[in-house]
Amino acid sequence: MKASRTVAIITLLAATAAPALAQRATTPAMACGAAARLVAQHGAVVLGTGPDIYDRYVVNESFCPTGYYARPAFLPTRDNPQCFVGYYCSGIPPFSR
Repeated sequence: MKASRTVAIITLLAATAAPALAQRATTPAMACGAAARLVAQHGAVVLGTGPDIYDRYVVNESFCPTGYYARPAFLPTRDNPQCFVGYYCSGIPPFSR
């Protein structure tokens, strides 16, 4: 009896947490400072920039996989069409041609 109660509680918690996990912050609805703070606070975060358009942004290169490099990321926000929020990771080395 106790095991079924535990399973029911876990199921309920998972069902209520699922919508929160599916939500993404979208920069066009945010102020520039709020978007930049979000990246700075979490180190790495997925941000949306439009319908079905999203990417991962990082605070510095240490959050990029090995062999990737941090490149400046400028995103559209509510108050700035070119807001510097941090960086994105690129497999192309800096200064390569």
